[in-house]
Amino acid sequence: MVTFSVQASPSDAASWCDLARRAEAAGYDALLVGDHPGVRAAPFVALAAAASVTSTLGLGSYVTNAGVREPALVATDVATLDLLSGGRARLGLGAGHTPVEWRAVGRERPDVAGRVRRCIAVAEAVQALLAGEEVTVDTADLAVRGARLDRPRPVQPRIPLTVGTANTDLLRWAGAHADVVGLTGFGRTLADGHDHDVRWRAAEIERQLAAVAAGAAGRDTPPALEALVQTVAVGDDAAAAAAQTAEETGLTVDELLASPFVLIGTADEIVATVAAHRRRWGVTRYVVRADALDPLAPLLPRLAAIT
Repeated sequence: MVTFSVQASPSDAASWCDLARRAEAAGYDALLVGDHPGVRAAPFVALAAAASVTSTLGLGSYVTNAGVREPALVATDVATLDLLSGGRARLGLGAGHTPVEWRAVGRERPDVAGRVRRCIAVAEAVQALLAGEEVTVDTADLAVRGARLDRPRPVQPRIPLTVGTANTDLLRWAGAHADVVGLTGFGRTLADGHDHDVRWRAAEIERQLAAVAAGAAGRDTPPALEALVQTVAVGDDAAAAAAQTAEETGLTVDELLASPFVLIGTADEIVATVAAHRRRWGVTRYVVRADALDPLAPLLPRLAAIT
């Protein structure tokens, strides 16, 4: 089954609760909130508000910045959300790429290898805490001493873990340990500290999927593959709608339209594209931005039926 989730952030209480209700009514799988301290709402606070006005919608961070968050606090947040939502919490983790967010908590952003090591250490510590274990870690990347999560305990036996990345080492770890691998296709962080080069060409995607597969070797059930969609445009002229994004990313229009990181075209073309991505890449989950909620909603029954 192909599922779609919505990533958004609140600007006020009324519109946020309305968005959560509309996402649930339309058949979206989950409502997800990013983690950018200082410029976005706190994800778990926002998700707890959404939990109060929904009953079936999944609720998760996408993704919590492991570079600036401590495992005991993350585990407490996600367990509290799971309790308040009746077992609907999800946890997304990423390595963190924005230098200003590290400096805001008194740290300098490490190199890529350091960020990956910390992300893995945080993921392992959070999972152990959620499982009821006592956690002690003492490394250059993470220090945790005798941490426990006695209360609140999560409702779910296991909080689903999504790891969002395009880094080879983190993709391999996610292949071995995550429930969902969130494919971002992001490459090098650009000078503004926010934007990225992209790795959206077919050969680049195949290299990312090969890393996931290598990590998943030996697992009875490999992780689901999920694409973070940057652009959704439902209309009659796919080439015209894709032209600006193609120019910004340095891809040809054909390369862009063949990637799972945009969904552009008529309703029939988008359904066919999602079916093709499932066959070729194994992608069965998508995350779209809030502005795609209404345009995609009429297509969700057809997309969910793709096998």
